[in-house]
Amino acid sequence: MKAGARGALPFAVLIAVWWLVTRLGFVQPIFLPPPGDVIRVATELASDGSLWIDIAASLGRVFLGIVAGVPLAVGLGVLVALNRRLAPVVEPIVGFFNALSGIAWLPLAITWFGLGWTSVTFIMFNTIFFLVFFNTLVGVRAVPRIFEQAVLTMGGSRRDVIWEVLIPGALPSVVTGIRMSIGFGWRALIAAEMIATSTGLGFLIYNGANFLQSDTILVGIIVIGVLWLLTDRLLLRPLERRTIERWGLVSIT
Repeated sequence: MKAGARGALPFAVLIAVWWLVTRLGFVQPIFLPPPGDVIRVATELASDGSLWIDIAASLGRVFLGIVAGVPLAVGLGVLVALNRRLAPVVEPIVGFFNALSGIAWLPLAITWFGLGWTSVTFIMFNTIFFLVFFNTLVGVRAVPRIFEQAVLTMGGSRRDVIWEVLIPGALPSVVTGIRMSIGFGWRALIAAEMIATSTGLGFLIYNGANFLQSDTILVGIIVIGVLWLLTDRLLLRPLERRTIERWGLVSIT
């Protein structure tokens, strides 16, 4: 069985069970509508354009958080890690804020910036930045110093050590951090959109809950899951795989 078929099989079983449960009346439609109703609502939302507006809003916020957070986090992570005395001091602080990043900051973000794009962008940036920063810092520090000493012994400069040893050696950790940060960023984004904005998939779910529209809620949930799977399978996982194969300590077969 091909990998694609194996991956689709659990979803097919889940949908079949879902249809059977609703068909036999084990759960009332107001709590769990049948798959056909969810497809109908999704079609209606797509037809009037509202679903595409919410998708574009959420994707735009994710993209903005990545563009603003990842380069800064990687750059600062490398700079801090290069200082052998500073890195052990900064690492616990970064770990502390990494544990708090995301949804925990939402009440303060709304207090500081009010409702709207600014609060949501802050939450996304906060989530992505600290996770990538922490992984970059740990990744650079984990590179064995013997590699650095070998380059210097053979006449290499400090710049050669950074570009030929430390950054390539930290890349697997950095890419893993980016992949994790986007996953956690999606969760934080949906929570922020439920409270701080009037567009996005999080708002779609929240608005559906206000009117007891379980079918609308399920549309939002399914779209979020599909978007994440597409991003992870088509972009992030292949990038992580190639990075580990080239720069990691072991190859993936």
